[in-house]
Amino acid sequence: MTVNQTHANKEQAIKKAIAAVEWQDLRQLTRGQIAYNVILPYPFLLLSWWFASQSWYVLACGASYLFFAAAFRQAHDGYHHSLGAGKRTTTAILLLLSVLLMTSLHSIRATHMAHHRDPLGDNDIEGSLAKVSWWQAMLGGITYRLDIYRQGLHLSSRRNQNLAWLEFALIGSVVIVTLILTAFTIATLAILAQVLIYHILTMMLANASVGIIAVWGVHHDCDETIARTERNQLVNLLLTFNLLYHVEHHLFPAVPSNHLPALAKRLDAVVPHLTKKRVLPTMADIMECINNRWNKLKNNSHHNHDENDCPIRKRFV
Repeated sequence: MTVNQTHANKEQAIKKAIAAVEWQDLRQLTRGQIAYNVILPYPFLLLSWWFASQSWYVLACGASYLFFAAAFRQAHDGYHHSLGAGKRTTTAILLLLSVLLMTSLHSIRATHMAHHRDPLGDNDIEGSLAKVSWWQAMLGGITYRLDIYRQGLHLSSRRNQNLAWLEFALIGSVVIVTLILTAFTIATLAILAQVLIYHILTMMLANASVGIIAVWGVHHDCDETIARTERNQLVNLLLTFNLLYHVEHHLFPAVPSNHLPALAKRLDAVVPHLTKKRVLPTMADIMECINNRWNKLKNNSHHNHDENDCPIRKRFV
C-alpha cells in the first residue's frame, strides 16, 4: 500500500468516526463574541508599543507575544470566515494584520486552505515541517516562510494575488518609513522610530518561530490522527487564545475559536482516540522519555562492555 493510499484510508476512517459528533450549533456567534474576535489583538499591540516607547523591553516582549498570538488567532479565523464579520470586513482585517504582523496573510491563506484539503499529504507545504525533527523545524523558520509566500502566490486566484502583493507593498512602505524616521533627531519622531524598529524586529522573530510552534508543535508524530490538541486551561485561555485545540479545528474548521473548548468536550466523549495526542508533554510523557533514554544508555553500555564484541578477545577465542 502506498503512502497516499494509507493517508486516504486514515482520512476516511476519521470522517466515519466523527460522523456522530454534533457541531452545527457551534457555528453561531453572539454580538459580544464577534466584537471580542475583532478587537482582541489590538490592546496588546498598543500596550507593547507603550512599553517599547519607555524602553521597558521585557514587558514589551510579553505584550508583543500576546498580540502575535491573538492576531494569529484572528487571522486564522479570518481564513475560514469564522470571525463573525462580513467578507469585506474580514479582507480589511487581514490587510491590516498583514502590515502589523509584517507578513502577507493572503498568500498564507492560500497555502493554509491547501493544508486543510490535504493535511500532511505530499502537496501540503504548510505541514511539511511536521515531518522533520524539532531542531530542523526551528532552524528552517525563515526559509519555510519564504516557501509559503512563493507557493501561496502560485495557488492564489488573481484577486488573492493582488491582495498579497498589496500586503508586500504596504510592509515595504512601513520599513522604508521606519528607516527614514531614524535619521531625524526630533524627540517625538525618534521615539516613533524606536517603537517601529522594536516592532519590526519582534514580528520578524515571531514569524520565524511559527514553523516550530504552529506547525511542528501541533502536527508532529500524528500517526492515528492529523493533529494534536491541548487541555491545559491556563495555556489555552491566557497564552494561546484556544489556538492549540488543533485537531478540533481540523476536524471542524468552520467552528470559530470561541467554541473550540465546547467542541473538544464533545470529541472527548465520542471519539477520545482522536484527541489523545497533546501539544504539551504530560508528566507521564516526560517520565516515559526519560526511561526510554535511560534504557537506551544502559543497553549501549552493556553492548560496549560485552566481551564477545571485543575485537582483541575475538582473535584468541
